[in-house]
This record gives sequence, structure tokens and C-alpha cells, in this order.
Amino acid sequence: MSSADSNKRPKLDARANVLMVGTGEYTTGYVGGTAADSDKGAGVVALTMFDLRRRGKVERVGMCGVNGKKFPGIRSHMQKNIGDVYKGMDLTCDTYPSDDTVNPKAFVDAIATYKPGDVAIIFTPDDTHYEIALACINQGLHVMVTKPIVQTLEHHVNLIKAAKEKNVLVSMEVHKRWDPFYADARDRARSQLGNFQYMYAYMSQPKHQLETFKAWAGKSSDISYYLNSHHIDFSEWTLEGIARPVRVTGTSSTGVAHSKGMQTEDSITLTVQWENLNDKTLGCAVYTSSWVAPKSDVHSQQRFFYMGTNGEINVDQAHRGMTVACDGKPFGSVNPLFMKYTPTNGMFSGQGSYGVKSFECFIDACREVNSGAKTVEAFDDGSLATACTTVQGTAILEAGRRSLDADGRPFDIVYGEDEHTPVDIRPHEF
Repeated sequence: MSSADSNKRPKLDARANVLMVGTGEYTTGYVGGTAADSDKGAGVVALTMFDLRRRGKVERVGMCGVNGKKFPGIRSHMQKNIGDVYKGMDLTCDTYPSDDTVNPKAFVDAIATYKPGDVAIIFTPDDTHYEIALACINQGLHVMVTKPIVQTLEHHVNLIKAAKEKNVLVSMEVHKRWDPFYADARDRARSQLGNFQYMYAYMSQPKHQLETFKAWAGKSSDISYYLNSHHIDFSEWTLEGIARPVRVTGTSSTGVAHSKGMQTEDSITLTVQWENLNDKTLGCAVYTSSWVAPKSDVHSQQRFFYMGTNGEINVDQAHRGMTVACDGKPFGSVNPLFMKYTPTNGMFSGQGSYGVKSFECFIDACREVNSGAKTVEAFDDGSLATACTTVQGTAILEAGRRSLDADGRPFDIVYGEDEHTPVDIRPHEF
């Protein structure tokens, strides 16, 4: 970025201006005209941005979708679930497109109202991430994109190049990095457990999510991109400098989605061969995701088993030892470590939740870059899931999709001179 552009950026004591792109479940909690039937009925992104504004870190908040006709319902929903629940929340929000307009390219107009150094947070269908993120970067905005950041290795590399040209911070939103259980498991694996041997990870959501995501499920993305991306990122974060993925094989289960007229897999398993860097020994990871699970005590089953040459770790993210039973509501295992929606003395008090920390840490990082206190490159140390440090995950996900489309043929991940960053994905030759 030119010095002239840099001078336009706000200083550290200036609040961030934020554009939220996407108006769905994770942003607002609003799905199908009502609160989402999940653990995120009040949303996460918008609630967090309004609270950050209350606490002096955010100024302008904007929200962009495709169908402006939804905004009256979204505003009413946010007033009921945020404004009427928590004290001191200013829900002022610029919305794009207008309330009587449907415009898939509304993000172009919305982005144009922001300036270099502002922040974009993208929670939209997977196949739209690249175009929207690139437009934000070209405007000089710092960008956070929900996982998967993009769907192909080529697009990932292009985002890195564009971000370097504009000197902006681009990161993937993976809140599990702020989960104290996952963070401690990562540190133990890196410091105590030796070379990588084996990992099994499972993550699911109930069948009704097929309805929530019917606009894109099986058309532009799949359950592996949506859910396997969580634990694949955990592996890349944990094994950075220790091991690298070299081969991916995809298998699937089908039937339930097909019965609903949706041409997509019910469950997807990616088997990934990892190579330890110090001695070229091999490890194996199995990542399974599903969106046809029965409704149970949790919205999402999430767990993994990790084994190194010196030890093992089990983590059940879905069950933290807290259960709640209320009249008129199903029995549930709750996880306030992710999002604490229950107010304290009328105030939102979920600032310690890792669902909030993920966004707050990114906003703080953007303000530090704007002020010159830190460089963009400083955040490639694992403190954020930056575009530069998440390339392997994208390669795994793309190779898995290509393997599924090739009837389970393995695909190899090819590396460049640094032996760390993937440069190509090729069918395995037997």
C-alpha cells in the first residue's frame, strides 16, 4: 500500500468501522423468518460488533445481504434478541441493499462506502467467499472470512497476493483456536507428544440444517467444506513446522439428503496422510462430518482423538459437564465457553467466550496494523488464522472434494521450494 493510503488509516485509539457481509444464522441468528433452531438464535457476529461498539472498539456497523426484503424482519429479530435483552446496545446498522431490493451484487455498493483500514467480516455461502473477499481487499479493507476461507488452492494463493499488494490483514474465522480445551491440546501436542501418529475427528449437525442451508447444500459446497474445515484447521495449526499433509482420500455416505431432493452427501470422511518433517515418517488423520445426525442434547457433536509418538489426547467439545433442563424445552448439554448469552445484571457478559474472542482479537489486530504498532506479517505467528498460514487446510479440502468426484481416487498435495506451502494438487499415480 502506498504511503498516501497508509496515512488515510485510523490510529489505534480510533474505532474500527465494520461491514458484515452475510445476514444468516451466524451473523444475526435469523433463519427462515425466525430465530435459528440452533445454539445461535441471537447470532454471533452482529451481537459481538454491537458489544464492541458499546465498549469503544467499533464505530460504524454495516450489514450486507442479497435480499433487502429480509431486513425489516432482521431488525425486529435483533431488537427482540439483543436490544430487549441487553442494556446499552446501540443496534444502529447501515443495511445493503435497500429494503425493497434483491441484489446479489449489493456487496459492491456496500464496500464502496468504506475506506482503507476498515474491516469486512464475511459469512456467506462458501462459493461466494473469493469474489467478495477480493473486492474488499482491493478496497483496502482488512478481511475476516468464515471457514473455509476459499474452496480452491488457486483462489487462496490469489487472496494472499492481493492482500500483500494492499498490505491488509486477511484471516479465517476459526473460533476453536480460542477454545481453551483446543488451545491447550494444541500446545500439549506440540510440546509433549512428539511426532504425529494418528487423529480422528468427528463433527455433526442435525438433519434440519439441510433446510437451513438448502440454498447451497450440494450445489456450491458440501458438508466437508462446512464442518471438516474446523478440525483440519486444528491440525494445520497444531502441526505447523512438525508435519505436512501429502495425500487425501475422500469417501461419503448418501441417502437422507437425496430423499429430500438434495443431491449432496450426508456424511463425508477425508483420510489424510501426514508426513513428519524431521524424519519423513507418516501419520494418518481421519476427519468425518455429517449434517444428518438426529437432534440430541447438543446442536453439534464435536470431538477428536489425537495421538503422537509420546502420548494421546481426547477432547469432547460438545460436552463440558454442564446440562440444563427447563419446562417446555428439551434437555440440553450447554457450552457457555463458546457463547454466553445469559445476561449479567442486564448486560451482555459473554466477552470471555471464544465465539466473541475470535472476532475481538481480529478487530484489535486490525487497529494495531492501522496504527503502525504491528505489521500484517506479525500475525503469521499462529495468533490468527491468517491467509498465509492456512493454505494447507484449503489444499486438503479441495483435494478431498476432487477425490470424491473421482470415485475415491487419492490426490497428492505438491509442495514448492519451502516444502511447507502447497503449490498444486494432483491425482495420485499408483
